[in-house]
Amino acid sequence: MKKQKKGLKAWQLVMMALGTIIGGSFFLGSSVAIHAAGPSILIAYALGGVLVYFILSALSEMTVASPDSGSFRSFAGKAFGEGAGFVVGWVYWTGMVLAMSSEATAISILVQNWVPNASIPVMGSGIIIGVTMINLLGATKLSNLESVLAAFKLLAVLSFILMALGLIFGFFSGTMPVGLGALTTEPFFAGGWRGIAGSMLIVMFAYAGFEMIGLAASEAESPRQTVPRAIRYTVFSIVSLYILSAAVLLPLIPTGEISASASPIVAALNRQGFSWAGTVINMVLLTAILSTMLAAMFGLGRMMRSLADEGHAPSWLRDSTDVPYRGIVASGACMLLALWFGLMLPSVYVFLISSGGFAILFSYAVIMATHIRFRKMAGSSLKGGYQIQGYPVTSVVTLIALIAVMISMPLVQGQGTGLIAGCIILAFYTICYLIIKEVRRARRVKTPLARGQMLGELRAEWSEELSPLDDSQTHKDE
Repeated sequence: MKKQKKGLKAWQLVMMALGTIIGGSFFLGSSVAIHAAGPSILIAYALGGVLVYFILSALSEMTVASPDSGSFRSFAGKAFGEGAGFVVGWVYWTGMVLAMSSEATAISILVQNWVPNASIPVMGSGIIIGVTMINLLGATKLSNLESVLAAFKLLAVLSFILMALGLIFGFFSGTMPVGLGALTTEPFFAGGWRGIAGSMLIVMFAYAGFEMIGLAASEAESPRQTVPRAIRYTVFSIVSLYILSAAVLLPLIPTGEISASASPIVAALNRQGFSWAGTVINMVLLTAILSTMLAAMFGLGRMMRSLADEGHAPSWLRDSTDVPYRGIVASGACMLLALWFGLMLPSVYVFLISSGGFAILFSYAVIMATHIRFRKMAGSSLKGGYQIQGYPVTSVVTLIALIAVMISMPLVQGQGTGLIAGCIILAFYTICYLIIKEVRRARRVKTPLARGQMLGELRAEWSEELSPLDDSQTHKDE
């Protein structure tokens, strides 16, 4: 009897996904979305959750049918040609490298609150090197560490929810119940539909990271059973946490008092007299960002290996071991370069870093477009048994919604540059692929064997107009 290959279990995939999702965007970045939409942020979180469910379902369907370390990049290549696989992979990789280098800077700034004389370049570099080294230990050890860090973050979020409920219902001695509080003084659609549209961008950024399940699928135990289960648990957990935390936050503080410079959780608890909240949340935020970087590096290493395996990255990055050491080290090195580049040219770096959000949304749109193409190609011979609900309507509507969110980027202050930078990066890698393709074609033509192969391919296309004599002569020439 063949021994079953050990791999990541569903709960490990879930904790890795939650470790990526619950990061700085949850504890800090959500302030922008809440301020823009007001109490209607609950609708934005619910709509975002629906989109996440269908994106993950589409990714799950393709992953179950064909587990691959390249995940959506490989699927895009199969559906739309190698050019699509090249561009999608490099755009996603670039966006994540830039985003994670900024996260290293964010951790360094947080640490300066406790160690004022600490050097940001030195700390940032040390964090990136540490994250890289931990990832070299392998998926199992990394997932165990991620589970601990994710559990710590989940405990912090649940603690806030319980504290907020205690304040709302007056469970704390010596305090009056807040009740509906701030909700009674402002309209539900404080920012109008424009506010919801603008907040959807931040909401989707807040949910970003769930695609890690697809990138880890090739290292999962029994992917066809494990991946769909992990996706269901992830969607339910994260959507519930986001909606619940926002619902209990809204009575504690008017959304007009929430600013982008402070965590909405800290602002709400400070307003209720919990002055120690800032220190605690900063500690949790530090852990959250570190956890996000660890999980992101895991995905970057697998993405780089997938690109190298298909000839879309330098051959020296190919790695046949279970752990993609070369891809991880290369990604870490590029993060260091991005960090130092950002410190030397901050204005240019801000322009580039804003493209990270575009790269993520673009990848999600590609997942849906690929799924639509995948189903048309697979037809009735779909493997795996897992299928998205409501196809093709749900896939098409989700794709349109993602495109609408990308177009709405200028509605959020500072994100208009992200759309421009993202389009520039997309155009850059498209041009790179066309140049590489042309160089390869030119090299093939230079060799007699390649010329013969190309001639054979051309004659095969026009076989109806060629005689057997011509075909035999072709073989002689070769």
